[in-house]
Amino acid sequence: MNANEPVTPASPSSAPKPCGLPAPARYWAALGVLLAISITVLDAGIANIALPTIANDLGILPSTSIWIVNAYTISIIATLLPFSAVAERIGFTLMYRIGISVFIAGAIVCSMADSLGLLLLGRIIQGMGSSSVMCLFGGMVRNIYPPHKLAAGISLNAMTVGLMAVLSPSIGAFIITIAPWKWIFIFTIPFCLVALYAARFLPLIPKISAPFDYISAVLNMLTFGLFIWALDESGNKPVIAGIGLLLSLFFAILLIRRSAPQTAPLVPIDLFRIPTFRYAIMVSALTFMAATAAMLALPFYFQNVLGLPLATVGILFSTWPIGSIVIAPLAARLSARFPASLLSGIGAAIMFIGLGGLLLLPNPSPLTLISLYMFLTGMGFGFFQTPNNKAMLLSTPIHRSSATGGAQATTRLFGQGVGAAIVALCFSVSQNEGAIYALAASVVVTIIAVLINLIRFFKKLDTAVI
Repeated sequence: MNANEPVTPASPSSAPKPCGLPAPARYWAALGVLLAISITVLDAGIANIALPTIANDLGILPSTSIWIVNAYTISIIATLLPFSAVAERIGFTLMYRIGISVFIAGAIVCSMADSLGLLLLGRIIQGMGSSSVMCLFGGMVRNIYPPHKLAAGISLNAMTVGLMAVLSPSIGAFIITIAPWKWIFIFTIPFCLVALYAARFLPLIPKISAPFDYISAVLNMLTFGLFIWALDESGNKPVIAGIGLLLSLFFAILLIRRSAPQTAPLVPIDLFRIPTFRYAIMVSALTFMAATAAMLALPFYFQNVLGLPLATVGILFSTWPIGSIVIAPLAARLSARFPASLLSGIGAAIMFIGLGGLLLLPNPSPLTLISLYMFLTGMGFGFFQTPNNKAMLLSTPIHRSSATGGAQATTRLFGQGVGAAIVALCFSVSQNEGAIYALAASVVVTIIAVLINLIRFFKKLDTAVI
């Protein structure tokens, strides 16, 4: 396929405009999506908490054990957009079943691993399974729920993410105390089997007829894989990481030049021409960037700067996702009455107040005040997500819903990767003040998100309220 030759126009099959699924099929389909979300979030959180135990058992260094997480993350972000393009061509339901099945296969490999190499192979397989279903979430939600329930569906997904994020460390710690660490991977298999059953109720979404662009898929994997790898290595090997970033930029330029003239490109350049989608993606990346930088910096800030014990820090961190869970239903209701830019701007502003309050905490500080700022930060983050994701999903053509979902998930992982890199950079500047610098950077990024929301509000770049 020539780079200058436009791809065959995406031609969705003739299907009526989706109005969501009828009950009870809608409930089963929603359960399938929620289970897939829970599995992917739990798998990441459980694996993180088990790293010291795995490192001791396999006889590897703690720094090496980080690749158990990195292998999973890199395989996801490198394949999200290619898999979303595959899903548009083979159908969401088949892609969902393949993804869950691949995830189960990866879990089995991990449970049999007696070496780091085999465990990393299992994690890569699990990452590809997670990517296969993560790229579907946005498109699935758009087609499962009727328009007037779409915001409720998005908020339900957000609540599930928050709840699983809270539970995953506790579940992982409980499993490790009563069983070998390999059971943390076996634990999710029964939920995967229920998700496979729920797949029979998923909506039939029109496919597109554009051929798959294998060259763009390889360029995409090189671009994002090298980018995340370079960010992870930036603190340890800055020169090599810099070369990796330059190579990532080079492949990104090739990818954009190849995708620009195409009608339904693997990397959705066509969607970025839609102002509502473009602005929603921008502010989403910024808020995930700020949230990740804060989440990684705050444990060091609480323990090393404020002198709080580890057990207290764990309790304080639970207030962040609780704030997101509590506010999600209200955000869903308000998104039916007010534009996304206004609500997302308010959410980002609340997040700024919470992060700014944490940065300016006196030492010593009452735990109630710290908990309040953590709760406000989580509440602002949760209040932002539902209206912004709704605007993102509704701003694109229905036959490009898989590409929309893939871009949404890729943006989240991109923001998280950059947020982690910000923290690493701040600690390389100063080990003692790194946590403060990183927290200050998250405050600045949040301010930028607020300003962009103001711009799109005054430009009226919002999807019509439904």
